[in-house]
Amino acid sequence: MSQVANPLNQLEATEQSILFGALELFKRGEYGLAEPIFGQLLARNPRNYIALYALSVIESIQGQVDKALERVNASIDIKPDFAKSYLVRSILHRNQRSFYEALKDAQTASELDPSLVESELQIQSLKDEITKLSAESMVALQPTPEERTQIVDVMAQADQFTKSGQAELAIKAYQDFLSIPGVEHGYIAMFNLAVLLNQAQRVEEAVNLLKASIQIKSDFFMAYLSWGTIIEQLGKSDEAIGIWSLCLDNPLIDHPINTDTKIKILNNIGRVQENLRRYNESEATLFKSLVADPNQGPVLHHWIHLRQKQCEWPVIYGTQHTEEEVLNSASPLSMLGLSADPKEQLDCARKFVKEKVGQFERMVPFKHRYGHQKLKIGYLSSNLSMHAVSLLTVELFETHNRDNVEIHAFCWSPEDGTPFRERVRSAFDHFHTVAGLSDEAAAELIKSLEIDVVVDLQGLTSGARPDLIARGAAPVQVAYLGYPGSSAMPYVDYVVADHFIMPLELLPHFTEKPLYMPTVFQVSDSKRPIATTPSREAFGLPEDKLIFCAFNNNYKFTPEVFESWMRILRACPDSVLWLLEDNVWSKTNLTNAAMAHGIHPDRLRFAGRINPSDYLARFRAADLFLDTTPYNAGTTANDALWAGLPILTLSGQTYVSRMAGSLLNSIGLNGLITFTHDEYERRAIELYNKPQLLAQYKNQLAAAKSNKKLFNTEVFCREFETALKSLFE
Repeated sequence: MSQVANPLNQLEATEQSILFGALELFKRGEYGLAEPIFGQLLARNPRNYIALYALSVIESIQGQVDKALERVNASIDIKPDFAKSYLVRSILHRNQRSFYEALKDAQTASELDPSLVESELQIQSLKDEITKLSAESMVALQPTPEERTQIVDVMAQADQFTKSGQAELAIKAYQDFLSIPGVEHGYIAMFNLAVLLNQAQRVEEAVNLLKASIQIKSDFFMAYLSWGTIIEQLGKSDEAIGIWSLCLDNPLIDHPINTDTKIKILNNIGRVQENLRRYNESEATLFKSLVADPNQGPVLHHWIHLRQKQCEWPVIYGTQHTEEEVLNSASPLSMLGLSADPKEQLDCARKFVKEKVGQFERMVPFKHRYGHQKLKIGYLSSNLSMHAVSLLTVELFETHNRDNVEIHAFCWSPEDGTPFRERVRSAFDHFHTVAGLSDEAAAELIKSLEIDVVVDLQGLTSGARPDLIARGAAPVQVAYLGYPGSSAMPYVDYVVADHFIMPLELLPHFTEKPLYMPTVFQVSDSKRPIATTPSREAFGLPEDKLIFCAFNNNYKFTPEVFESWMRILRACPDSVLWLLEDNVWSKTNLTNAAMAHGIHPDRLRFAGRINPSDYLARFRAADLFLDTTPYNAGTTANDALWAGLPILTLSGQTYVSRMAGSLLNSIGLNGLITFTHDEYERRAIELYNKPQLLAQYKNQLAAAKSNKKLFNTEVFCREFETALKSLFE
């Protein structure tokens, strides 16, 4: 419930209900009732920009211009992209006859939210619009003393009960209030009571109250939001979408005063649609959200990523956003596939850390020595389950020399119930589930156990807990595998690398120092079973043609890489390209793109997702893996080579674009590493025309596997332990 109906994403559920109640009073013009509530919220959280904004409006009505300006300036400092604050300041400047400053602020408001001001060029039109909005927003409906006392008092009383841990008394306070015949503002009390009941696991009662509040006030959209969220939490995603969609059907949702709520509704629907893998619907919903407010960086990039998943090219299409704006809004993980520039990737990570990660004093000094006989290594991850990271590392956990090291897991993974999850769990000496602990408490646990080295397998990927890592709970913290780039995180001291994946020229673009492995950066699981290889016919592949394959996730495909593949197919007539079918929309778009390049659809074949052993066997039905860039295959490259399939890769300037090249370099298959699109295409065509050369690469790969040159977890583990111990010498 609280996840959706929370403008600041920082408040407890009870605080949210107070904020929403105050906002409802504010929207109705009942400023006398709203003012003390906003003041209470601001005392609790001085960075509540919404409370600052609302109080600036109220104080401007009261003629306290200087105080209102102070409030709105503080709101802008905290949230510089909140357009309404600029509009209020413009009005205040106009009232002070500072017309130049008023116009400048109004223009800023117009740029952030064009719906607020009709024209930014015509001064008189701008003045008229400000005057109009001012007249609408300054209407104060004076409540009676009884009304003023009742709603404010019950909210304050319930809040005090909640803060003192007496939730049942808070519930009773609202119930008593609602029992008064003809009570005013009942729908607000119902909403607040529903929040408390939902927290108390009285879900049915909470839902009934939300429905009742809507019966009283049909445009009480916050109640719809909370109702839908409760239903979603019950696992009824489609029903939740239906509830939220009722808001969008209400014509009042398009009133400017409801814009923020409309955006929340659209973003909720889009999020759930994506979770249901209805990517096309999610993309369309988030597009509507961006039309309502283009200045939503996270939503913009999420929409872009949905287009990437569907291979909707050009990815940036139909909006007013430039490529630069898209890059500025990108998450660090998605930037790995959007940019081939290591500086841009580092800048993006630094921006994320500055905006999202707390600043803490390091809990344990760098390279502090506990003096343990055995090195205590703690692996941190939410992916210690059936996930690519664990598929690579599980044998490493099993192979660690217990005479020298003691290994701990600090895990917040969901239980997937698979035998593989149990294999991972049993590989550790100590398995700590920290999902229920706060970041601070989890860091204290790491410190109390005197962990010497934290190995962060998560980085800045989905499910990360950067505020846990940023506390520096171990003397040495090392980044590995999860995020193939610089995290720019405080107190992440090293990143596991080798000299190919991280050459000297890349070092300035990492905040971490390289922890170089003598052989290769990537560990492997040499216990992976490979099923019996079916015939090509079983996969719907021709027996008499060369099979290129590219089983990377579809979002790694770019128009540039796809164009290279099409040129390769044109030059290699007796070949087909075998791709992963991640979703039906990507399959359609890739097929259409191939036809636009003059390639018959029959030359593209698609494979669905299957269980791991059959997936590995499938590689053996292909002749050559064509890698993607700037986001290389990682675990997939390891899998292909383990199955005996050569990879042709295109290495760039970034860590993530050199992953497959690192693996090939470690076993002497440098002839399969290219550095330009032209070279990449020529080499693929050469291998098509020289089957004996391709066979030679396959023989070299088979020999490397037989000699355990690449897939020797025991050697990697020994090198890794030695490297970690050397950090304390």
